[in-house]
Amino acid sequence: MRVLLIGSGGREHALAVNLAADPAVEHLVAAPGNPGIAQIAELRAVQPADPGAVADLAAEVGADLVVIGPEAPLVAGVADAVRAKGIACFGPSAAAARLEGSKEFAKDVMSAAGVPTARHRTCGTPDEVRRALDEFGPPHVVKDDGLAAGKGVVVTESRDAALAHAGDCGKVVVEEYLSGPEVSLFVVTDGTSAVPLLPAQDFKRIFDGDQGPNTGGMGAYAPLPWAPDDLVVRVMRETVEPTLAEMRRRDAPFAGLLYVGLAITADGPKVIEFNARFGDPETQAVLALLDTPLAGLLRAAATGTLSACPPLRWHSGAAVTVVVAAANYPGKPRTGDEITGGERPGIIHAGTARRADDGALLSSGGRVLCATGVGPDLAAARDAAYALVDGVDLAGAQHRTDIALKAVQGKIMA
Repeated sequence: MRVLLIGSGGREHALAVNLAADPAVEHLVAAPGNPGIAQIAELRAVQPADPGAVADLAAEVGADLVVIGPEAPLVAGVADAVRAKGIACFGPSAAAARLEGSKEFAKDVMSAAGVPTARHRTCGTPDEVRRALDEFGPPHVVKDDGLAAGKGVVVTESRDAALAHAGDCGKVVVEEYLSGPEVSLFVVTDGTSAVPLLPAQDFKRIFDGDQGPNTGGMGAYAPLPWAPDDLVVRVMRETVEPTLAEMRRRDAPFAGLLYVGLAITADGPKVIEFNARFGDPETQAVLALLDTPLAGLLRAAATGTLSACPPLRWHSGAAVTVVVAAANYPGKPRTGDEITGGERPGIIHAGTARRADDGALLSSGGRVLCATGVGPDLAAARDAAYALVDGVDLAGAQHRTDIALKAVQGKIMA
């Protein structure tokens, strides 16, 4: 099988590692890729959100399967263009990717499907925002209606900060705050059949103790020793199956990766958000534990044959991912700093580049590297991840020191 992977971040590097390890994959091409992916795949230049360019590249490289990593190409219709050439593609259509591309659309689908989620209001004017903030009270949750690279949500006690964020965004969804530990559940689906992966938990705030502004994600771990035993079964029954049925009813079947972001409230799991692709950095932790070959699973979802796949196999133990971010992130990050220690097993590249004259590894984005440790239990995996972080040298780098700590200490209650 010849596979074309679209994207250039940490999620795509983690996907590339698993795809390259699949015995069925004879050749892996990544576009545009990054220096980490370059160690295991052929890199090709492409604009990921250009449907025609990606479809042409897929035909040129003779791809049997195209895997689209980021959300922007999905919303732009890249999967539609690839499938129009008769090439199997893992990723939802533009119509289905609206589950991530529009918070308003996602809430409308949830309401129609009876999915447990927060009460909400869609607001297009400052007065509408003020009324919604007053209705739900603090903590205030304000979400940009469109794509915002994981940073379009503000959760704050400050009414002024909530209003300011809404003013910056335009159309927003204001909703009630859902209290309880958060869970990320990835579901591979062909639009009808659906297979859940291991639940994970990620950490959005930049600083320890969940302080500071939201980021694209500063770390993650899996599995969740504190999660209710029936969590996945319940979410599949109450959320995933009704959502897929509603999307089919709308003639926009969702085939690809449905990311279900959840809060485990006193009333049970409720949906915070849907995404249309693998989450980052949860992907790094979850895929580190997957024993089933990945390419075959994704191709089955892309070709409508997921129901014929055997049950997934998982390695025992746990995985923890810690993100190493650049100075000033999540503001405008400092880039161009040299990195040492970033090319060891377990290190995933997210925002890196090569210096032209000598090939040195440089920072090129906000989230630069991800260190993923595995071990027989969560404590051992955490130790392994932080040992990898300690071996990275990047001027001004920042990382959280408490990824998975409360879970190890038994301080999370669902």
